Amino acid sequence: MNHSLRRLSIACLAMFLLLMLNVNFLQVFRVNTLAAEPRNSRTYQQQFKVWRGEIIAAGGNQQQVIAESSKVRSGPFAGDFMRHYPDPFVYAPLTGYDSIYATTSQFGLTGIEQAENAYLAGTAPRLAVYNLKGLFTGKPKQGASVYLTISPRAQQAAYAALLAMGKPAAVVAIDPKTGQILALASYPTFNPNALATLDGTKFNAADHRLLTDPAQPLLNRALNATFPPGSTFKIVTSSTAFGTGKVGNQDSTIPAPQFYHLPGSTKVLTNDGDAPCGDGNPQIIYAFTVSCNTAFGKLGDTVGGAALFDYANLFGFNDHGWSLKIPLAVSPSAYPRQTDPAFLALSAIGQFNDAVTPMQEAMLAATIANGGKLMQPYLVQQIKAPDQSVVVATQPTVLRQVISSQVASFVTKMMISVTQNPAGTAYATAGPPATSIVIAGKTGTAQNGPNNSGLDDAVFTCFAPASNPQIAVGVIVKGGGFGADAAAPIALKIIQAYLEQH
Repeated sequence: MNHSLRRLSIACLAMFLLLMLNVNFLQVFRVNTLAAEPRNSRTYQQQFKVWRGEIIAAGGNQQQVIAESSKVRSGPFAGDFMRHYPDPFVYAPLTGYDSIYATTSQFGLTGIEQAENAYLAGTAPRLAVYNLKGLFTGKPKQGASVYLTISPRAQQAAYAALLAMGKPAAVVAIDPKTGQILALASYPTFNPNALATLDGTKFNAADHRLLTDPAQPLLNRALNATFPPGSTFKIVTSSTAFGTGKVGNQDSTIPAPQFYHLPGSTKVLTNDGDAPCGDGNPQIIYAFTVSCNTAFGKLGDTVGGAALFDYANLFGFNDHGWSLKIPLAVSPSAYPRQTDPAFLALSAIGQFNDAVTPMQEAMLAATIANGGKLMQPYLVQQIKAPDQSVVVATQPTVLRQVISSQVASFVTKMMISVTQNPAGTAYATAGPPATSIVIAGKTGTAQNGPNNSGLDDAVFTCFAPASNPQIAVGVIVKGGGFGADAAAPIALKIIQAYLEQH
């Protein structure tokens, strides 16, 4: 009998020890993992007891609060904090939303609300000292404020221009010298206040409406939609030609037949309206200015698929790595490796399987503007604790030297010609008839078989002022038609708004 009791006691002691070890393991080693678990509704809902930090657009010479919290005074959620977005449609692609309710398998966090949730909710380890002070002072727990690089003037101009266009579109503007993102707008957009409601019935109705809307207002087209770049890819093709020595400089001549029979194919590549390209052997700056497809299709075959692929990757295409976090996730732009000469010619002019985000378009112009040096794009400028001490400060970082400064100067001269030469494709809409600002740009009018919109996609990438670049812009308008007509005026409005504050 004693032997049996002893065995039972040992078994109970072992189980008790295992239980204690598991409790300590969960509380010490897995506390952060469990707290971040999306299905942990208890932890998630506890965040609404905390005064969540503000999100502030702080680029340029202005500051604007774009997400804030206020305490609920009555009802079942009295004492909790409810999120509010003062200018919802303009900033929704940046802020995202913070909701107490689940959207699918995740609880409602998107955008910067999700990317910087640990700081906004006050749970980040760097806020531990501040939270510890609160235990002694009796102050309620409060999240940190996130200051974005976004310029309110540029952002407002971007959204207003997209709204006036009225087509699915997006734009990104970057400071080419630092990589700071100055504007990031997508249209159509949504009202995040509808999802930040504490009323479950209202949330479900808004959630269903947004998810089933064929216009896809929840899609961040600036970062997560890709389009054919069209002739803006000629920036990459030109850079490859200069960088590999296949073309000497912007004044060198290149072959430009009126009709280019694609190698190994019965297809014929032509220019807009089947027009000739100069005398058939123009300077490359002229072919770029008037955007001759035959010249750059043939040039693509001349430089070769391997070289074009390598240079496209340097500019940011095919990037599935860490550099696509700004901290929002950016879908990779695609430039497939081509070996077939016919497909290579089409890829060299931004067609076939080429696909870019508006972010990538802005990066193209920013690289040329910065002497061939690509900076890491970023959105978060600073994060400040509730006592205004800085806990995070982002410093500009060089991602890589894409092309030499000399090659960048060649391409810059060609991009200036696009807007300043009366024959240039963007002369009327981004040149002297439209503005006194000297803009360096490249238009794109991209065939869009998958879009089925009836019109080509309009693309424009540029930087300004050309002599001292302060802003680079990438614009894509789905079904907009000519890049010069639909996309260039949007970029111009953003440039004017941004430069007016400097």
